[in-house]
Amino acid sequence: MGATLALRFKAAHPAARVIALDNLKRRGSELNLPRLRQAGVEFVHGDIRNQEDFDALPPVEVVIEASAEPSVMAGITSAPDYLVNTNLLGTINCLNYARRHGAAFVFLSTSRVYPINQIERIALTEGPTRFEVAPEQPMPGMSAAGLAESFPLEGYRSLYGATKLCSEYLIQEYHHFYGLKTIINRCGVLAGPWQMGKVDQGVVVLWVARHFWRQGLGYIGFGGTGKQVRDVLHVDDLYDLLEIQLASLAQHNGQTYNVGGGRESSVSLQELTALCQEVTGHTVPIHAEAETRPADIALYLTDNTRVTAATGWAPRRPVRQLVHDVHEWLRANEADLRPILGIG
Repeated sequence: MGATLALRFKAAHPAARVIALDNLKRRGSELNLPRLRQAGVEFVHGDIRNQEDFDALPPVEVVIEASAEPSVMAGITSAPDYLVNTNLLGTINCLNYARRHGAAFVFLSTSRVYPINQIERIALTEGPTRFEVAPEQPMPGMSAAGLAESFPLEGYRSLYGATKLCSEYLIQEYHHFYGLKTIINRCGVLAGPWQMGKVDQGVVVLWVARHFWRQGLGYIGFGGTGKQVRDVLHVDDLYDLLEIQLASLAQHNGQTYNVGGGRESSVSLQELTALCQEVTGHTVPIHAEAETRPADIALYLTDNTRVTAATGWAPRRPVRQLVHDVHEWLRANEADLRPILGIG
């Protein structure tokens, strides 16, 4: 997603110097290099875990911290070292870089900062294809529109979510004590072309890719029905918001916003399957596993009320367009993407 944002910024501001720093650890990220070079985006092969890698970077006006080990299963099924060093220590290095040059700092956080044990208390009803939010809720910050910023933060949230929340707290300290200009966007599920989707992160791209190459999938947890729901945000909608926020930075300085597709751009796995069948023309075998994995949740919807009131922004690209855009990207780059997103 970071490469897409860099390309969009360069296209909108051709005179600006746009620099992308990445360690290319995620398989497929190397495919972005020709695109970045052709567009005039400068690429630096570095790692945010290493403070020394920032020494070679020039002064900048804005740092967009879009890096992360994004898997919610990271640290649960493996050692947490890379997760913590990337998502927490890496953020500190980025903050110090921004502070050194007086740059504004925009942090792409995650909806996973909201605790699993609190989300599990959300009252749900079950419809034919999805779980729905019940009219009456037992906690603040939850409504039919989704989770608001006032949703309770006490509890456990996965090691991934914990590192991002710790980073948020540090950003607030840098804002208060060092005068750093900051914006925190708690993003829900982000997706779009050039995201290398995996089982544990990037579900929309994964789902489209498996249908494209006619490979099997699974409904895992919550009875194996595929009724779990997420709202999904197209990366181009996120870019639109960032442009608005940076154009009026003083207004948004120090703010934290929930940013997602919202109720209108939400989809269950069942519904996503139907969309993929419609767009690709393919049907794939789907097995069911009733047992729920650690850190999985039945429903998450973003309440965008605060960010919409502050900016006038709202997502404009529905889930069907997202599926279509990903499908067209797969078709155009099939040979390169098959070894990465295909299996077998």
